[in-house]
Amino acid sequence: MSDEPATWGIEPVPERLRVLGFLDNSLLWGNLGVSLLVIVAGAALVPALSLPDALIAIAIGGVIGQAMLSTAAAIGAQTRVPAMVLMRAPLGRRGSALPTVVNVVQTIGWTVFELLVIATAAAALSDRLLGFRAQWAWTLVFGVVALALGLAGPIGVVRRFIRRVAVWTVPLALGYLTWWALDGAHLGTLWHKPGAGGLSVWQGADIVVGITVSWIPLAADYTRFSRNTRSAFWGSGVGYLLPNVGLLALGAVIVLSRNIFDAGALPAAVVAGGVAALIALVALTVGETDDAFANAYSAAVSLQNLLPTVPLRLLVVATTALGTVGALLIRLTSYQSFLLLLGSFFVPLFAVLLADWLLVGGRYEPETHVFAAPAWRIGPIVAWLVGFAVYQWLYPTGPSWWVDAVGHLNPPAWGIGATVPSFAISFLLGGAVALIAPRPAADAQRA
Repeated sequence: MSDEPATWGIEPVPERLRVLGFLDNSLLWGNLGVSLLVIVAGAALVPALSLPDALIAIAIGGVIGQAMLSTAAAIGAQTRVPAMVLMRAPLGRRGSALPTVVNVVQTIGWTVFELLVIATAAAALSDRLLGFRAQWAWTLVFGVVALALGLAGPIGVVRRFIRRVAVWTVPLALGYLTWWALDGAHLGTLWHKPGAGGLSVWQGADIVVGITVSWIPLAADYTRFSRNTRSAFWGSGVGYLLPNVGLLALGAVIVLSRNIFDAGALPAAVVAGGVAALIALVALTVGETDDAFANAYSAAVSLQNLLPTVPLRLLVVATTALGTVGALLIRLTSYQSFLLLLGSFFVPLFAVLLADWLLVGGRYEPETHVFAAPAWRIGPIVAWLVGFAVYQWLYPTGPSWWVDAVGHLNPPAWGIGATVPSFAISFLLGGAVALIAPRPAADAQRA
């Protein structure tokens, strides 16, 4: 195995490679939280909700989702293994293949979405400045950039890209974008405009949680290189929460003030704002590239849970190439449903992980709890699937045939969304089955 962090596999990260402190984690997660797709998620809340209700949903969902993400980041730093390898502890070595497959699908899906929105922005810029769009060419260009970042690895991206480039360009871009959204907007009128209906505050919070918890099955891929659990917990918390909540709120305002509802229309509208707008969009496009890198890289790291002997570099090339081809062929649609579907998978999955981790004293020993785990732990798997079923029952999302079928079960109108009930039932069931079905004796002694 290579001693370089860029190619480190599924084994626990040694102390010499645990170099990411609070600032590094804050910068990494701050940049991952900055994305045009986050703005689109905020846009999904209005006009169904009024602006005050949308901001309440953002606050609730942001805090709930961030508490989960920061805890997952801290567990990853303590255990020092990738996120999907970490799932061997609650679900078993072979049982972890189930969330691994789901995570590979979602990370490649995110890679496609990110490259789509980056290429769309670049095409809008080239159309304005040079008279041609060539979005396919920009997709290939930024696919190559994402690949270069993936081959550099998390530490290389933080030290060579984020600290030197993104930390300066992204705040300037966000400052201009905020001014552009508010310029000429009558905030008083927007504030008192009633919502159109069709979405409750808690359902809006589910959407916000969905975009945050999509990072939970990726968090340990990066925080395993953290110096300690505190830097991972607070670095991810401060770094991700602030830009995430700010951009979600900005997305809601943009819909109401500029009547822009999707990622494809946003770059073209920003470009029309003049030279300052062009500079801001260039900066934001550059900053967005690390989101594409993170998803392609984590797809490769997740695949190593299934294919531990395949070199990580080869898997990074494969996942980035697949995401790039997808961005050339797929259109950005059904984004809100995609977020809710992610939430229905990963909220109960994290609940099972948290319950199991707490029951072993809040500390996983990699050699015992992870790599010596039984092949299957059926009880926690069932607890996860029950939570998924509860989420889908309360807020069905996915293909139309599935939504129609679940709708016939007459879900109750509790008004509290699906996140909290799904998490609660999986956490309680996961804890109960972990108590009823203890680990092997050697495992228990180490615990």
